[in-house]
Amino acid sequence: MSGRLICVTYEVLDLPAWFSSVSITVQSDVDLDAKSISKVPKSTLPLICIRDGSPPLPDVLNSSLIELGSFSNGSFQRIQGPQNVQCYPMQRNITATLTNEQISPGVWYLGLFNGIGPTRTQSKMIIRSPSYSFSANISVEGCATSTMWGQYCNQTIDPFSCSQAYSYNPTEIFSGANLQTIQNVVSCKTFESYCHGEGEPKVYALEVLGIAEQLKIVAANVSFTAAPTNSTGNASVANLLYFARHGAMPSMALYDYSGDMSKAPLIIRKPKVGRWFVTILPTNLSKEVGGIQNTNMQVCYSITWQLLNCPVGKAGLNCSSEKYMLQTVLRRDSTPFESYYLPLSGKVSPDSADFPLEPLSSNSSYSNETDTSWTYFLLNIPRGAAGGNIHIRMTSDVKIIYEIYARYGGLPSLDSWDYYYANRTRSSDGSMFFTSYNSTEEKIDFYILYVKEGTWTFGLRSLNTTTIPSNDQTVMSVSVERCPKRCSSHGACKVALDASGLASYSFCSCDRTHGGFDCSIEIVSHQGHIWQSIALIGSNAAAILPAYWALRHKAFAEWVIFTSSGISSGLYHACDVGTWCALSFGVLQFMDFWLSFMAVVSTFIYLTTIDEVSKRAIHTVVAILTALMAITKATRSSNIILVMAIGALGLLIGWLVEFSTNLRSLSFSRGFCLNVPTRWETIGAQLSNFVKALLRRFRWGFVLAGFSALAMAAISWKLESSESYWIWHSLWHVTIYTSSFLFLCSKVDKIINSENQTTPDGNYGLTRQDSFSRAEP
Repeated sequence: MSGRLICVTYEVLDLPAWFSSVSITVQSDVDLDAKSISKVPKSTLPLICIRDGSPPLPDVLNSSLIELGSFSNGSFQRIQGPQNVQCYPMQRNITATLTNEQISPGVWYLGLFNGIGPTRTQSKMIIRSPSYSFSANISVEGCATSTMWGQYCNQTIDPFSCSQAYSYNPTEIFSGANLQTIQNVVSCKTFESYCHGEGEPKVYALEVLGIAEQLKIVAANVSFTAAPTNSTGNASVANLLYFARHGAMPSMALYDYSGDMSKAPLIIRKPKVGRWFVTILPTNLSKEVGGIQNTNMQVCYSITWQLLNCPVGKAGLNCSSEKYMLQTVLRRDSTPFESYYLPLSGKVSPDSADFPLEPLSSNSSYSNETDTSWTYFLLNIPRGAAGGNIHIRMTSDVKIIYEIYARYGGLPSLDSWDYYYANRTRSSDGSMFFTSYNSTEEKIDFYILYVKEGTWTFGLRSLNTTTIPSNDQTVMSVSVERCPKRCSSHGACKVALDASGLASYSFCSCDRTHGGFDCSIEIVSHQGHIWQSIALIGSNAAAILPAYWALRHKAFAEWVIFTSSGISSGLYHACDVGTWCALSFGVLQFMDFWLSFMAVVSTFIYLTTIDEVSKRAIHTVVAILTALMAITKATRSSNIILVMAIGALGLLIGWLVEFSTNLRSLSFSRGFCLNVPTRWETIGAQLSNFVKALLRRFRWGFVLAGFSALAMAAISWKLESSESYWIWHSLWHVTIYTSSFLFLCSKVDKIINSENQTTPDGNYGLTRQDSFSRAEP
């Protein structure tokens, strides 16, 4: 992957289940070291971010969460989960190797950003921030079999199988639960004994294929063996430490659950869908055999695991809660993957995107909280739609008595959730990818940003309903939108593809006065916007100065150029600030830059005194060159230098044509041609006369003032930034037109060349005198 980083670039990493490591190498022309990184503002700091399952969105990050170190193996921390993202400053060379012990298989998103903050999505006429070129190489290595793991595929994985089922007493598995509705409990036991010694870890893997209520793993038939004699006995001390982790191999530093299996089984309530890894580590093994301390003691055990699944439409530990699968309904005339969801149930009407909750809510609960009940809704985010946003709305005529808990890949609960909303003071508003809008006691409205593709579950916790009138109704809607809040009516929602073209993401392109990921942040006030508009549009009135001068001196071609340049620039800025667009934005931008370039160059060409045929030829060449500059990267800073160089070259060519014309006007006689000293003396004299004529041709006070105004215009162009653009660009309009006016005024219209004038012949005067005398009587 290679390209140029102007705003944002995404790349999708799809890591298969058998991968062992992924190597990421990024090379760029970013010239930042550890000392200069802290001095660069976040709005212009190039970043590289990585996130599990969906595109990173660093604009919502707290600046303190951005790591100031380099993106490397050692700096990489655990970032699994839909909320977690890590960002690092871009550097010239980045190399990192991430193993399957650090990240899990699946889809990962790598994002490169040229600055973050509200102004990143603000519409700008000219982007003055630097752009960077980069190239990236991503390679994935994998293990030959699924039973091998680790960076070097040297760790054996024993999968939990279900080859031998056995009878069980349900009340022993799920004590304290009402099991009248339980229909599906998978219980398996391995009769093979696993033996390993002190400090020797053994890793197991188990696939949870669907939404489950509980996973329980028990170590049974524990015994001890003194290798190599295989003598058994009772160990004085024996601990079976376990470390469990979802999606990646656990360690003593990285795990989701830990404990001592010799004292209590491993119980995971509402486990996530996917592969679970469990590492068992025997510790404190010791035994005396014949009065001698044996250091080769091993512990042996068998594994029993049980997985509780509720029947279709039921959920919860006791399978008493209602569970609904939400069906996707695509919106008409919308962008890709925009849809709303309706429950697959005959209890609600499919004709509306909103559905009532009362017919769907659970009526009872067997939890410790007897005044609450849970209702679950499941929806699926399809592959390639991770750049969308889940929108949840709930309205009621009275105070809403529901709390909403969301979780990816499993059932949510009070102890396990990714996002939640209870009320205006208790919610995930502090989370990076959760935002609520004007929620009240009667209305809940929030978005989950850039959701991870896969299965999401929303749990509605209903509080005590005994005091709620039966005629009140709570309505809910669930949808996936490309841009939150439709960009707050201050921008347009854009859809783009990542660098591979396999996944889409959406973003808001805000207007000139707003920014942020949803265009909700006012960057320029209404009054400030008016003053900026007046300055940018009204400053083009400076074009009247050179246009009036050209018209008065009958330089009609220059008059057309200056007048058209001022009008097109005013129309362009009027369209850019949102006042009125006479033509499309692209056409107005081209006309503005092209005519501005032509106005500058035409001023230089006008200062020559060559014939009109030569001027037309130079104008034609200049028109082609400036049109190419205006159509390709018109806003780059180097254009001002190119335009000045073209104008100076045109002026120089005009002078050379004039000088060569004067040379050709000389009459070279045969004697003159043979007389070399006389020839060079004549040429020198003509060159001296030409230089003197040039010096008399200009009013040098105006020339000096013109160059001063031109220098101010160049400085204004250079100082333009996103924040101060309207000030410096307005000053650019005034100074560039003023400089053209001063240069035009510096040219002297008529020059009397005294060196080329010949004195009257004395004989001619005498002859006239004689003829008059003869005429006397």
